[in-house]
Amino acid sequence: MKIIHCSDLHLDSKMQTNLTKEKAKERRNEILMTFQKLVQYAKEEGVKIILIAGDMFDSNKITVKAKNIVKDAIINAPEIDFLYLKGNHDEADFIQEEEQKIENLKTFSKEAWTTYSYNNIKITGIEFGEKSEFDIYSSLILDKNDINIVCLHGQESKYEAKDKAEIINMQELKNKNIDYLALGHIHKYKEQKLDTRGVYCYSGCLEGRGFDECGQKGFVLLDIEDGKIERNFIPFAQRTLHEIPVDITKTNTTSETIAKIESNIVDIPKEDLVKIILTGKVELESERDIDYILKNYQDRFYYLKVYDETLPLIDYEKYENDASLKGEFIRLVLSQKITDKEKKEIIATGIKALSGEEID
Repeated sequence: MKIIHCSDLHLDSKMQTNLTKEKAKERRNEILMTFQKLVQYAKEEGVKIILIAGDMFDSNKITVKAKNIVKDAIINAPEIDFLYLKGNHDEADFIQEEEQKIENLKTFSKEAWTTYSYNNIKITGIEFGEKSEFDIYSSLILDKNDINIVCLHGQESKYEAKDKAEIINMQELKNKNIDYLALGHIHKYKEQKLDTRGVYCYSGCLEGRGFDECGQKGFVLLDIEDGKIERNFIPFAQRTLHEIPVDITKTNTTSETIAKIESNIVDIPKEDLVKIILTGKVELESERDIDYILKNYQDRFYYLKVYDETLPLIDYEKYENDASLKGEFIRLVLSQKITDKEKKEIIATGIKALSGEEID
């Protein structure tokens, strides 16, 4: 039997942190389409269960369009069971309301462990509440002769943290006859051994939404046969986000900076989103026009942003006895009790002003 483990879809997310209003709307639609494509993939591959480990939606404000797309996708795949465990972003009761109407949509409780049986394959889960009224770990009883998949949504921890409802105490889940612990909440794919028998896995999100969600995104495909679980991460995102550090030490002009950037992004597809972070130490007199760089790449990628995090290469001895206005200015800034980053920004702006350049 084939099972898809996915999580953190965050459908209807605003997407306006980086993008324009038009592109944010486009990305919201693309993320909805990715869910539809996931269901279509499941149909074509003969998947019997789509296990969603939390955060299908981003908030309790869900558009009618998003509700209808999700509902129709589930209804039109009656051969697939959709097992949905509520996450910390799922404040709305939309799924619970639809469960009463849609036969192949099933949810979990936060009152006690819920188990769905498919012959000897058991899928068990529980939703975390604000305060657990009982010890969820001691109440988890699994038959060692079954293939046991357990689903939770929260942050992994090796230590007990009873005051935090979304902390998963991994230590307490060891030696519970778990074969596969399907987790949600972390937006990056991760798999590790749980104990001698099983593994735990965060599937990550289906689509990256911001630059804290860079890299490949997708889901985990479980193929269970003859009592064994074969696991494969399937990249599935329409667009990938990249954070690229570019060391521009020894560059002195905008053109040289662009050449350095180019060598680092040559293989990135044009449909992706890219964040360039300029690093290194550069001469005070060097020039970099970030607006010009952005303009140079405006049609190269779906979205590009550039952060200048370089530090000034300052010869302290050179300016120690420099009687010029520039020397006095640099000495004054260096003497201040502020961060190196703040000193860099002040010095860079001051040097531009003293050189007669335009200040943003």
